[in-house]
Amino acid sequence: MLNNPIRAIVVATLVASATTAAGFATAVAEAPGSLISVQGEPAGWHGLERGSSVEYWMTDSAGVGRPASGAMFLPQGDVPVGGWPIVVYDHGTSGSGPGCGGQADPETGPLPVHRAAEDRLIKRFVDRGFAVVTPDYLGLGRFDTGPHPYLEVRSEATATIDLVRAARAASPELSRTWTAVGTSQGGHAALSAAHVQADYAPELDFRGTVAIDAASDVEKILPFLGPDVPSVPGLSGTTSFIVSILAGLRATHPELDVDSYLTERGKALVDDAGTQCLDEILAATKGVTSAEFLARPLAPLRDPLAAYMMLPTSGYDAPILLTMNVTDTIVPSPLHAALVAQLAANGVDQQVVTGTGQHGSVSPEQLAAVDGFLARVNAAPPQR
Repeated sequence: MLNNPIRAIVVATLVASATTAAGFATAVAEAPGSLISVQGEPAGWHGLERGSSVEYWMTDSAGVGRPASGAMFLPQGDVPVGGWPIVVYDHGTSGSGPGCGGQADPETGPLPVHRAAEDRLIKRFVDRGFAVVTPDYLGLGRFDTGPHPYLEVRSEATATIDLVRAARAASPELSRTWTAVGTSQGGHAALSAAHVQADYAPELDFRGTVAIDAASDVEKILPFLGPDVPSVPGLSGTTSFIVSILAGLRATHPELDVDSYLTERGKALVDDAGTQCLDEILAATKGVTSAEFLARPLAPLRDPLAAYMMLPTSGYDAPILLTMNVTDTIVPSPLHAALVAQLAANGVDQQVVTGTGQHGSVSPEQLAAVDGFLARVNAAPPQR
């Protein structure tokens, strides 16, 4: 473990370099999943006794090395033969700017009610004998690498998988056996990671995925939006999510000229969103109509949006549990249903447990299904 003064120098150097020169990544970045630093945190951090913040190298969607951060929590007691099995918890939407991940730095990040609920879920897994690691995602943690590429499948996946590698390098108590769990955006991230893990990290032992109210199929709706399309009543925070997607898409793909689709107010909203956390983005976009931020229809972005954020619906090699709230107003039930139908049509091994709560909530019945799924897919001993 790096001591605090040395760690501070390393982090400052990485932050400065990552934000000033594109050549830095290829000159300095180590292999994906390489550990930058691990810092033990005081007992009670995120409500747990054995927590650490982790800084590591991941790859972005262009394959360029980027610094990222996250957290690691270990169970109490004796380490099982083979090491602690790992659950990666991918968190829900938290914003687009540095410090918004909320995992490595719990005093910042998503709205407190969301953070508290996610901490309870993490504690549940740790109490059941899993080591839990949870990424901040690219751009949301301790490193200012530009706006977070919100809902980008590739960088969500690599942030997830590369943290598993880094956590194992940080702690010899961890096995190579892992399961992905995520809520909302995190469900999207967990499924993205599940789809590429066999090729991206064949050295690991992947067991399955739990996706709670996963964001999905939004890319099918966005191309229909334009200045003449009225806002849809009853959908929570729609404009904030569109602005966040466009901020990530613009930063990742400047060749698409995203600004040409935006009014002056839209450009300002997208500019600001790239540095803001969720509560700020929600406040800034509240009541803003499509006509106020879109200058022309998004239809020409149909294919780029699909490549950027569309969840694969085939090619999974491990079981999937989907918990879905049919009363969800953030990811409406028709989008949930579309994901289930597509996975079923492609013969994917999936289990679906519905509920009637708010977006991201998990009923007692759904929690029991999650516990049962994790027990089932991890029935075989963890692997070193």
